[in-house]
Amino acid sequence: MSDSIPDFPHARISCDARGVYTLCIADAGSLNILGTPTIGGVTAALEWLTDQEDARVVVLRGSGEKAFVAGADIYEMAALDPDSARRFITGVRTLCSAVQRLPIPTIARIPGYCLGAGLELAAACDIRLTTDNGVFGMPEVRVGLPSVVQAALLPALIGQGATNWLLLTGETIDAAQALRWGLVEFVCAPDGLDDLIEASVAPIVASGPRAVRSQKALLTYWQSADLQSAMDRSVDHFGEAFTQDEPARYMAPFTHRRG
Repeated sequence: MSDSIPDFPHARISCDARGVYTLCIADAGSLNILGTPTIGGVTAALEWLTDQEDARVVVLRGSGEKAFVAGADIYEMAALDPDSARRFITGVRTLCSAVQRLPIPTIARIPGYCLGAGLELAAACDIRLTTDNGVFGMPEVRVGLPSVVQAALLPALIGQGATNWLLLTGETIDAAQALRWGLVEFVCAPDGLDDLIEASVAPIVASGPRAVRSQKALLTYWQSADLQSAMDRSVDHFGEAFTQDEPARYMAPFTHRRG
């Protein structure tokens, strides 16, 4: 575990002995609204996490149980002009990209509301877990704006038709529909969310750390590569795994059963 976790505005980082880091969005109201100060603080925290060699998993969450993130700061957005609007939304893009750049698995812990920029942030994570009272939506058109930046991830996650409906209507969906669409991986009762998180964390930290980082790198590469390039890169990663003893150590319990 890192000996010293810095203080970041609007972000609280904790870590357990396994290298499971939790980044909690802080001091952003009960719904964890993303304004420029919060965006900057959380982005800085994510960039710090990128360099932590002991990190095995990052769980991204909001403060409290009302929301993951219920959107961007509408009061700040109402005062934007074209130039400041570009700066603001570039900040959101940079925040979500910082999540995508993490070299380890990321899990979005989603109780309650996950709207707008919050849904973009969740979409940037590798795994999304929610409660049965989860509410998901991209309501930007309702306030005169298009959904942008990491909203572009949604067609690959839920399909073009579902994305069209979500972005063009601005309506919300419940957790059951989010599960049917593949927007989230699992749903549980509100009091079971941390156990649900642990059910994904435990097998990750039980696996080879180099293998998990390699798999994360491949999953990221596959998103934009053609099939042949994806398979070529996979062969390279497989061979690279055997330059150290991690495969032998992790296969030993299985190979020792023979005979």
